[in-house]
Amino acid sequence: MAITKEQIFSAADELDLNGQSPTLSAVRKAVGGGSFTTISEAMTEWKARKATKEAPASEPLPDAVADRLAVAARELWATAVALASDRLQGERERLDEAQRGLEASRDEAAELANQLVGELEVAKARTLELEAAERNARTEADDLRRQVASATERIALEAARVAEIEKRVDDLNRELERAHGQNAELLKVVATQGKPQR
Repeated sequence: MAITKEQIFSAADELDLNGQSPTLSAVRKAVGGGSFTTISEAMTEWKARKATKEAPASEPLPDAVADRLAVAARELWATAVALASDRLQGERERLDEAQRGLEASRDEAAELANQLVGELEVAKARTLELEAAERNARTEADDLRRQVASATERIALEAARVAEIEKRVDDLNRELERAHGQNAELLKVVATQGKPQR
């Protein structure tokens, strides 16, 4: 014997009243068998009827309730706007404070940059002075090297002249000694010749 929709609906209602979930297998067990396809189709219809029964009836909102809701909504909106305004004011104050901090940092950085530029200018000027002093020192050193080389050359020439003069003096001394020797010989001869013979 085939199972009817009414049997399936009755079983589902009973399971639902007892707090049990009217699943396909629970309904099939409650009716004592039957095709899952038949039970599934009937359960789809049962669920649709149940949803329609449970849906609350829609009635128009009374004017007094609507007026009170409008007043409450305005008050709620005013409160929300005030809170948002307060929060926005706080954010603006924090933003202003942060901006002041950034401006102070910027001014401090600009002051430091100006100080560093001044120090850099002084360092550049000092560098130029040192470079000029170095060039002057190199020029003076080159002049001194040339003077030393010239003096060394003159000293070498003078030393050669001195050596030549010393050689000539030695030669003259020898000549003078020979001349003295010859003069002494001549004096002896003259002396010998000048004595009367006995």
